[in-house]
Amino acid sequence: MHFNFILTLTILYITRLCPALCEINPVTCALRGDPQPPGLFKDGDFIIGGAFTIHYYLKAENRTYTRRPEPLECSGSMDTREMRFARALQFAIEEINNSSDLLPGITLGYQIYDSCASVPMAIKVAFQLTNGFDLVYNDTDSCAKSAASAAVIGESGSTPSISMSRIFGRFGYPQVSHYATCACLSDKRQYPTFFRTIPSDHHQAAALARMVKHFGWMWIGAVRSDSDYGNNGMASFLKAAEEEGICVEYSEAFYRTQPRTKLKRVADVIRSSTARVIVAFLASGDMKILLEELSQEPPPPLQWIGSESWVTDPGMLRFNLCIGAVGFGIQRSVIPGFRDFLLDLSSEEVLKSPLLIEFWESSFSCTLKKQTGSSSGLPACDGTQDLRALENPYTDTSQLRITNMVYKATYAIAHAIHAIVCKDMQCDKKIKIKPSQISEQLRRVNFTKNDYPVSFDTNGDPIATYELVNWQRQKDGAIDFVTVGHYDAAQPKGQEFSLNGAIIWNDGIEKVPVSVCSKSCPPGTRKAVQKGRPVCCYDCIPCADGEISNETDSLGCLACHPEYWPNNEKNKCLPKPVEFLSWDEILGIILAAFSVAGSLVALSMALVFYKNRASPIVKANNSELSFLLLFSLTLCFLCSLTFIGRPTEWSCMLRHTAFGITFVLCISCVLGKTLVVLMAFKATLPGSNVMKWFGPPQQRLSVLGFTFVQVLICVLWLTISPPFPFNNMQHYKEKIILECSLGSAVGFWAVLGYIGLLAFLCFVLAFLARKLPDNFNEAKFITFSMLIFCAVWVTFVPAYVSSPGKFTVAVEIFAILASSFGLIICIFAPKCFIIVFRPEQNTKKHLMGKVQSKAL
Repeated sequence: MHFNFILTLTILYITRLCPALCEINPVTCALRGDPQPPGLFKDGDFIIGGAFTIHYYLKAENRTYTRRPEPLECSGSMDTREMRFARALQFAIEEINNSSDLLPGITLGYQIYDSCASVPMAIKVAFQLTNGFDLVYNDTDSCAKSAASAAVIGESGSTPSISMSRIFGRFGYPQVSHYATCACLSDKRQYPTFFRTIPSDHHQAAALARMVKHFGWMWIGAVRSDSDYGNNGMASFLKAAEEEGICVEYSEAFYRTQPRTKLKRVADVIRSSTARVIVAFLASGDMKILLEELSQEPPPPLQWIGSESWVTDPGMLRFNLCIGAVGFGIQRSVIPGFRDFLLDLSSEEVLKSPLLIEFWESSFSCTLKKQTGSSSGLPACDGTQDLRALENPYTDTSQLRITNMVYKATYAIAHAIHAIVCKDMQCDKKIKIKPSQISEQLRRVNFTKNDYPVSFDTNGDPIATYELVNWQRQKDGAIDFVTVGHYDAAQPKGQEFSLNGAIIWNDGIEKVPVSVCSKSCPPGTRKAVQKGRPVCCYDCIPCADGEISNETDSLGCLACHPEYWPNNEKNKCLPKPVEFLSWDEILGIILAAFSVAGSLVALSMALVFYKNRASPIVKANNSELSFLLLFSLTLCFLCSLTFIGRPTEWSCMLRHTAFGITFVLCISCVLGKTLVVLMAFKATLPGSNVMKWFGPPQQRLSVLGFTFVQVLICVLWLTISPPFPFNNMQHYKEKIILECSLGSAVGFWAVLGYIGLLAFLCFVLAFLARKLPDNFNEAKFITFSMLIFCAVWVTFVPAYVSSPGKFTVAVEIFAILASSFGLIICIFAPKCFIIVFRPEQNTKKHLMGKVQSKAL
């Protein structure tokens, strides 16, 4: 940018100063320095200029500032491909001159220069093409005479083209480039007279980014020419790549004239990188130097992605490390008769041009010194040399790409001139053409030549069409360009890029190479960007509990529905298993067996008591309350069965209310028996009449009264807020606990509290009556049973609260069974043992004697 700014100021200074000098002293308005003769030239009614990069270096000169500098001169080896471009301009002009349809009666000439890819030489050529060969301007036109050539074709590089266009734009002088692709040249405010037949890099950059994304390469390297072409092209690519989500590990730049250390540093970066795909936006000369450096110490296999500047250059095919390279190139074309024109080059024609002489001598390693007086130490050319025997880019017309761009540019200028000087096929060669007229006509050009359309949009660009080219090794071992796809910017968005052939990748493999900073995150994980690194570098983090990801490279995890839970891979939500104490599991079977066994034991004891109801031991222990107690214990054992199985609305209400009522009935009976014992001994005291207030009717009424209170509590509980089935998803995340919600916690604890109150009252009364004399005193047994009962239910409370899932129900069943077995064992087991196994002790006499002999 700094150089272009200075160049613009220089041009302004020259264009303002020259007319002034001519007006003051016209004779002194002269060119400083010798004119640059063209490498190829021909006279004509209208001259078309040409500028090509036939050499890549400018001859260096030591500046002493004591003498006049030598004229600029190109050096280095000749690029025979660029020589073919220059000859394509010659061929097109010969065709036009022989045509009766285009510019009939008009002869076109040409002046073709070698700019050697140098800005100073390009500027000199630009002034040469506009000023001509005259050293001194005459004073009749005040430096305002017509330009020496009507228009210019060139330059091959973007940077020289920019320099030339800044000069041409000041004079409205038309320039049509065949190979300058920098997107910056589409800016008509800076380059108003610039046209080109090759598409802008803006389209190529977008096409390359979409291709990289298409093949899944999210981690790439980038290298570019440190020039307008490379910097602008890479900037466009990086912008498009960012939009596609592609990450760039490194982006390096160099230019062929920079120190060798810079090139070596770039090569070392490429060798040490982890990216296996590298996008090279390099001029052909820069790419050649880079590949030569990399060939000395080859890097790991790389997949090269090339810009059109080098990816279709036949001179690059000698580098085997680029086998499998892909990139977008200009479409192949056919120019009838062009090959014969290239090969029909006589020695007489060669001697007319120093460029052709150099080409001839370098191609055949001989010298034309007899004719030219040169002394190079090479053998003299004997006239047997035949261009048809050569195999180099000059003679290779199998894939004419950029050559056709030169051909089209020449015809575009010819059509523009035709529109100015011809009318109804009558042409006037004496018409003076202003450069601005040709520029205006170029904007309107629209024709087809050899089935190739030629037109320019408002930016001076053609419609962007590319071929996707792949470097493939052929059966004979040679490397060749194979078209495997196309890109057409005129197609609808998203349909521009298409593949129609198999691609051979680096090392000759058919599988698409992988180039990623981090491997893809499988389903069940999410991507977490590594701190301080590009977004393509990430860690795969497993989804949190309750979350899944069912896509590869998921950015986040999705939470499962509350009733679902992820599988082990965390890529699918499955219904949570429902857990409850079922009949078919071991725990449920064991508890059910104990419940049934307990109820059978109670019924068996009731049967034993019924058969021995007339025996002293049964009569002495209040047989009516004993039968009622055994009945209630049977219900207590059986009510535990309601806690097993899938909870339903009815089972939830039944299990708690049945448990509460049967246990109150049971404790009421035990309390009645305890009161009977106490009242019985009170009645033995002189003057006591208490038994009449606690006879069998009062005992029944007390049991009924105590039980009725519990029934009332249960009715209120069921009416206000009854228990109901509830899916508990809070205790376990991975499964659902199907349980009975209490509905009203107050109701539940009121039921338990009332049972506890009666049990505590019964325990206190039994404890007070434990030392009363009598062999049949049940108080001590009731005390032990109530002690067990209270211990079980006091322990039950924390166990119930802390037990998870179905074990909550199991704890409640265990408490019911343990307390029931405690009652039946402590109160009835000793009596049944005596009745069944010690019948001799089941007599009133024995019991009375025992009372007399052994005090309690």
